[in-house]
Amino acid sequence: MHRPRRLPLLLILLGLLPAVARALLPPPRFPGPHARPRPRAGTGDGVGGGYEFETRYFRQRLDHFSFSGEEEFFQQRYLVGRAGAGGWAGPGGPIFFYCGNEGDIAWFAANSGLVWDAAPRFAALVVFAEHRYYGESMPFGSKDKAYNNSRSMAYLTAEQALADYAVLLTDLKRNLSSESSPVVLFGGSYGGMLAAWMRLKYPHIAVGALASSAPILQFEDIVPDTIFYDLVSNDFKRESLSCFQTIKDSWKELDEQGNGQDGLLKLSKTFHLCQTLNTTGALSDWLSSAYSYLAMVDYPMPSEFLMPLPANPIKEVCRNIDKQPEGSSILERIYAGVNIYYNYTGTVDCFDLDDDPHGMGGWDWQACTEMVMPMSSSEGLSMFLPDEFDYALYADDCVKNFGVRPRPRWISTEFGGHNISSVLEKFGSNIIFFNGLLDPWSGGGVLKNISESVVAIVAPLGAHHIDLRPATKEDPDWLVSLRESELEIISGWLSDHYGARGGALFQRATNKDSAAS
Repeated sequence: MHRPRRLPLLLILLGLLPAVARALLPPPRFPGPHARPRPRAGTGDGVGGGYEFETRYFRQRLDHFSFSGEEEFFQQRYLVGRAGAGGWAGPGGPIFFYCGNEGDIAWFAANSGLVWDAAPRFAALVVFAEHRYYGESMPFGSKDKAYNNSRSMAYLTAEQALADYAVLLTDLKRNLSSESSPVVLFGGSYGGMLAAWMRLKYPHIAVGALASSAPILQFEDIVPDTIFYDLVSNDFKRESLSCFQTIKDSWKELDEQGNGQDGLLKLSKTFHLCQTLNTTGALSDWLSSAYSYLAMVDYPMPSEFLMPLPANPIKEVCRNIDKQPEGSSILERIYAGVNIYYNYTGTVDCFDLDDDPHGMGGWDWQACTEMVMPMSSSEGLSMFLPDEFDYALYADDCVKNFGVRPRPRWISTEFGGHNISSVLEKFGSNIIFFNGLLDPWSGGGVLKNISESVVAIVAPLGAHHIDLRPATKEDPDWLVSLRESELEIISGWLSDHYGARGGALFQRATNKDSAAS
């Protein structure tokens, strides 16, 4: 069996391991810069995007599901803001609540412009809640203590996080004398999964959920385990068959050069790495991650969500690969292409293959406990090396690293997934599932309407939660129309909630938006 790759998430994974032959790693986590830029003056902190908010902290219970004589708590960070003129409608007005992902909540707030942009239209209060064990929301007082061992990390689960959000919302509404306020949940990627699951688990807490690019079906055998890498490969093939083939041929070339005399040193120089490679595995992972993330963020407009990137970045990567002078080696072409992802700004001196700037490390644990997403790559359709998911190796790796064995069927037991259409048709309501078909996570998403109120919005040219991205002048018409469709559905949820009782309040909210415009 060949050496498995490190996978990406928006979601999802375990850190690099030095061995050439090792157990499969969980899928995938956010990439991080993997680069050391030249010093630049004038850089500053802040949420970005012009969104104003107040940072608050809530005394959150560590364990919602047991009772003992010694209760423990931690400080959960959440952001409260308002978008545009008018502000919140006041007690009884809507609350737009973003379910925090596996990272710093300020980063997600800066990249979820739809929530902020839509709030004035409904005079909604905006709240972004941070996921436990990420950002500043660390149990036991620090990240070192929280991540110390399996006992300290035992409370890092999706179930505990959802309970956090339910308790926080209940307390917040009480403090605002606004118990009747309807809550609309938002989330992208893992956050989208949480939004959908929260609507199902806590229907009395929220009137609906927008679950963007939420791969709730990426578990067990619900979808083919090759779907993710097949979709990544299709994104490159649609831009350039020669680019696709160059990448497909590069893995063999990389291993052959790495095994040659001074091969690792030569590879380190070719790819401008900060440190000399110990194996080719780390470089393969780095390249694989770039291709996967490029597929996720193949937006038709420039973006800086994962990296500063041009519009249609896969097109630019393939253009760089294909346009290299005649006689260029395969790996020289690969470096020219991947440089678009890792160094589009041209400020990078060298690349660091093991960097995690957004604080995603907790996903390693989640992927080794309940978030088990099997992934393989097929021999024919994929530009990656053939690779079959081996659960036994995967589980042994988790035992080695964390002392725990995964529960691969727990998520579908807890939240469902099998026979999703019939189940949600009978028991679900008011959920929007958005997926862009360029996004490799769309293979694990809900792509068809399930009922009148559990609907799928699909964008053939869309990428990873593009609907949540801040609006720009470069947005294509189909994206503008798509967002409007989502907001019209949300408006219907709120109208149904208020009905005749609260019509005046809801009308006041919509009138504020009209007056402001």
